[in-house]
Amino acid sequence: MRITPTTELKNRIEKLQKEMAVHSLDAVLMLQNADLFYFTGSIQQGVLYVPIEGEALYLVRKDWSRARMESGLKEVIPFKSPRDIPGVIADFGYSMPNTVGMELDVVPITTMNRFKKGLGEFVINDATPLIRNVRAVKSDYEINIMKDAAVIVDKVCKRAAEVIREGMTDLELAAELEFVARKAGHQGMIRMRGFNGELFYGHTFSGTDSAVPTFSDTPLGGLGLSPSFPQGASYKSISRNEPITVDFVAVFDGYIVDQTRMFSVGELPDKLMKAFADMIIIQEHAKQIAKPGVSWGGVYDDCLEMACEMGYQDHFMGSKGAQVSFIGHGVGVELDEYPLIARGFNDYELQENMTFAFEPKAVFQGLGAVGIENTYRVAAEGLKHLTFSEQKLVVL
Repeated sequence: MRITPTTELKNRIEKLQKEMAVHSLDAVLMLQNADLFYFTGSIQQGVLYVPIEGEALYLVRKDWSRARMESGLKEVIPFKSPRDIPGVIADFGYSMPNTVGMELDVVPITTMNRFKKGLGEFVINDATPLIRNVRAVKSDYEINIMKDAAVIVDKVCKRAAEVIREGMTDLELAAELEFVARKAGHQGMIRMRGFNGELFYGHTFSGTDSAVPTFSDTPLGGLGLSPSFPQGASYKSISRNEPITVDFVAVFDGYIVDQTRMFSVGELPDKLMKAFADMIIIQEHAKQIAKPGVSWGGVYDDCLEMACEMGYQDHFMGSKGAQVSFIGHGVGVELDEYPLIARGFNDYELQENMTFAFEPKAVFQGLGAVGIENTYRVAAEGLKHLTFSEQKLVVL
C-alpha cells in the first residue's frame, strides 16, 4: 500500500494556503473524496479544515484508525458532528473564521447548510477554483505514479492484439481487457468531478457502435448494455474491416491515465484510414504548440481550425449534432481535472507539469470512429508522453 508522503501533503496544503490568502479566505472546509485523498492521503469519512496559516486538521467520523494509518498529516482527530468543529478549532488555538471556502461545485446544499449551522455565522465562498488550480500542477511523485498507471494501459493494448477476433462481442473484448487491468492493480473506481459523471474502465466498441452518441460529455459514446448505462461495450459482434476502439482509463494508486488505440480485423476503408492519419497529425501539432504560457483555449482553437481545414468540421470530436467542445482534459485523481483543452478557456495558461489527455477523434455515422489519445506532461519544450503504447493501427 502506497502512503502519500507527509512532505507531499505539506507542500499541497501550503500551496492552497497561498491561494486562500489571494482570495481572502480565512479557512477551507473540504469534504469530497478526491480532494480529501489529494490533501490528506485518505478518503475516510470526515472533513479537512485548512486554516489560512498553521496545521490543517483532518476531522474523521469513520474510520479514524484507518485515517490515522493512511494519512501523513500531523493532526487526525476523531469527531462526531459539525457541531464539534468549533471546539476542535478552539483547542488548536485557531479563531473562528469569517469567510470559509467550500467545494460548492460538488457539496450538496443540505450538507453545506448542516456545516454552516454547526459552525455558526460566516460567509461561504467557492473554494473549488483554488483547489483545482493546486491539483492541476503535478509533483514528480504524482507523475511517477501516473507512469505506473501507463504500464497498465500498455498491458491492456497488448492483450487486445492477442484476443480480438471476428465474431467476438464488444462486451467479451471489454471483459478480457478489464480482467488484465484489474490483475495489474487497476483500482476499479474512476473518479469524475462533473455532476452525473459515470465511467467504467473506459469504452471498448467496434464499427457503427463507436459512432453512437450518448449523454456523456465525451466524443464517443457507444450503445452500452441497457438504458441504465448507455455507453461503452454492447453485445454487438466484431466484423471484418471495421474500426475497433479501445479507449481505456487506468487508475493506479489513485492516479489516472487515459489512452485510446485502434484495431481492426482486416483493413479499414480508405476514408477511415485517412481520418486516422489526420488525427495523428493533429496530435503531433498539439505536442509542439502546447507549452507553458500558451492558453488552454488557444491549443483547442488551433487544433480545431486544423481539423476543419482537413474537412472534419462535421465529424471532429463527435458526429454532427453531438460534438463536444473540448479535445483534451486534465487527468490526475479525477478524469476531468484542469487543464481543459476546450472552447472558451483562453484566459487560462498551461504550466509546466500539468498533465492532460489529448484525444483527437473523427466520427462517421453508419461507419464508425477513429482517433488517438495519449496522456501527456507539459514541459518547457512541449508535451511529453506518459502513455507509451504503439500508436499505429493494429490490423489483425
